[in-house]
Amino acid sequence: MARSGKSPDLRPPPRLRRAYYDCRYGQLHLHNAIPAGGGFDELTAVVCVHGSGETGRVFMPLLKVLGYERSVYAPDLPGCGETDPAPGVGAVESGVTMLEDFLDSMRIRSFDLVTLGDGQAIAQQLARARGAAIRRTIQLAPGEIDAPGLGARLLAALGGTALPT
Repeated sequence: MARSGKSPDLRPPPRLRRAYYDCRYGQLHLHNAIPAGGGFDELTAVVCVHGSGETGRVFMPLLKVLGYERSVYAPDLPGCGETDPAPGVGAVESGVTMLEDFLDSMRIRSFDLVTLGDGQAIAQQLARARGAAIRRTIQLAPGEIDAPGLGARLLAALGGTALPT
């Protein structure tokens, strides 16, 4: 029997999890994907920042794709989803400080950002605070999260291998 020139990708799928981390406002809830091999020291981690009126769950389709080769984190921003609110603190400021607390607790020194909608305002402030730690930022427009082929485009932009077949 003749063999095709392309061998199937036999990588196991990423592990999709939810977790809570402590931050200065209480508990931070997030969705994350970890490569089956453990997730640490593979490719650069990705942090996904949702817009207002959303939660980290909006990134679940991307976690399933990007998580094959890297750790991917999609937190619920303060007061959204299951993350505690930040009383008396603005949405952008609380989002930045919550992300900084998370990055410090996980000792993430370099990462890529994927933002959705007005999550870009948080990314801009985070870039001022973390500078060189952010390798690249990709901004998604509202509605783009459901676009066909988005996972493959992000893989190409972030530097990953092809999707499993």
